[in-house]
Amino acid sequence: MSLPPLVEPADELTVDEVRRYSRHLIIPDVGMAGQKRLKNAKVLCVGAGGLGSPALMYLAAAGVGTLGVVDFDVVDESNLQRQIIHGQSDVGRLKAESAAATVREINPLVNVVIHNVALTTDNVMDIFAAYDLIVDGTDNFATRYMVNDAAVLLGKPYIWGSIYRFDGQASVFWSEYGPCYRCLYPEPPPPGMVPSCAEGGVLGVLCASIGSIQVNEAIKVLTGIGDPLVGRLMIYDALEMKYRDVKVRKDPECPLCGKNPTITELIDYEAFCGTISDEAQEAATGSTITAKELKDMQDRGDDIFLVDVREQNEYEIVNIPGAVLIPKGDFVRGTALERLPHDKKIVLHCKSGARSAEALAVLKNAGFSDAVHVGGGVLSWVKTVDPSLPTY
Repeated sequence: MSLPPLVEPADELTVDEVRRYSRHLIIPDVGMAGQKRLKNAKVLCVGAGGLGSPALMYLAAAGVGTLGVVDFDVVDESNLQRQIIHGQSDVGRLKAESAAATVREINPLVNVVIHNVALTTDNVMDIFAAYDLIVDGTDNFATRYMVNDAAVLLGKPYIWGSIYRFDGQASVFWSEYGPCYRCLYPEPPPPGMVPSCAEGGVLGVLCASIGSIQVNEAIKVLTGIGDPLVGRLMIYDALEMKYRDVKVRKDPECPLCGKNPTITELIDYEAFCGTISDEAQEAATGSTITAKELKDMQDRGDDIFLVDVREQNEYEIVNIPGAVLIPKGDFVRGTALERLPHDKKIVLHCKSGARSAEALAVLKNAGFSDAVHVGGGVLSWVKTVDPSLPTY
């Protein structure tokens, strides 16, 4: 469905702006009025990572007058495969600062606002309030639900995107005209059920495919042209090179945007989504060691059986010496138990500690009461024990 333009047009375009945006101006659907609306628009990108990179770059090129970027992370070398707004010289630099520099280089006429903070329930409402439209480039469920809830409570539309390996999704959530994210996904998946991009990987160019769709939708919503993805979920399969639409209807019983909402303020999103299950948290309590403690065990010659619960591809990138690879899925299915000795102390690790905590819960329930896991996993090992190893 066509929707009214989100913003009013600016008073005028300068001669320099006319020259810069001439290819927009000669499109009848955009024209002078549409470009003036883009100039007058204030758009916030949540995240300057895989999706935020192409989104920020094309929003800047399109002439969005004010671009905000919120990100508290720093550029890591593993980001450069897909986060094209950053370069080699930006490694170690704040992502928000690096992204802002690229945006200014693309279009010095754009006003860039940097929010070098973690988005939380304490600041999200104040940050969002200053913008007309939100572009969501987050990669975790807790932040996605928070972005959705804040946008709905403030009456603002936002453009959502998601990527994983070769698959991408995008939609426009605007509760005034259609469903919100909770209408599509009422509950988050169980902790550990859906791997993150850091665990499962993502084809770098997929970020550009979905990020450019997000910008396309943002331009349509801001200028009031075309048929935005409100009430539709766009699904993209890069391997099969197929796009398909799924209709998403507004849920009248949605606790946020339904007829009788029960969510009227922001909630504890970490608790709502859960980083790890209650069983894993209980198992890890009192049974978590540091990477340095693991190294001390190895140096003393302690009789331990070290298990890496990541996947084969991750193990091939970097592994802790002496570790045996048994993926977490084998623990969940129960097939890992027959491979574990009963006369040695079992020590589990993964990349950061979440998956190993889940596997630890399985072991505790199976009677391995003295089993432990390494908090921080491989990342902690590389940071505190052997910095010469690569990370990912």
